Amino acid sequence: MISVQTEDFQLEREYQRLIARDGAGAVVTFIGRVRDFASGDKTFLLQHYPGMTEKVLERIEQEAKARWSIIASTIIHRVGSLNIHDQIVFVGVSSKHRRDAFAACEYMIDILKTQAPFWKKEGQHWVEAKDSDQAAADAWLNADSWQALEKD
Repeated sequence: MISVQTEDFQLEREYQRLIARDGAGAVVTFIGRVRDFASGDKTFLLQHYPGMTEKVLERIEQEAKARWSIIASTIIHRVGSLNIHDQIVFVGVSSKHRRDAFAACEYMIDILKTQAPFWKKEGQHWVEAKDSDQAAADAWLNADSWQALEKD
């Protein structure tokens, strides 16, 4: 399930959706929150490209399903004006075994951070993807690195 929305999400509701199908022996979730990024202006704005954003998130979810044995998955990303400590993103995965759930969840958030068309403004400054975010995504996208990650 993919959703780009202004309203907050509820962890328990999303968890119940992930375990609703039979066979879910493992559930892994990730929630990203707004950090306290500035000493002065505390405004945080997240914009996106409607239609394109959902397509990119769907592609990321489908790629994860092609790599790992996933029973259910969810990506929710909030947009609009947010406050410090608000929830921004939810990624959840259920699978028969933990290794698939952990890997798929980590993959989806790492790829989302660099490929999904979101624009983030913290205070008066637009924020670019961090080098560490790009390195994490590159590790998944590089076939040799991906295979090494799978063996660990």
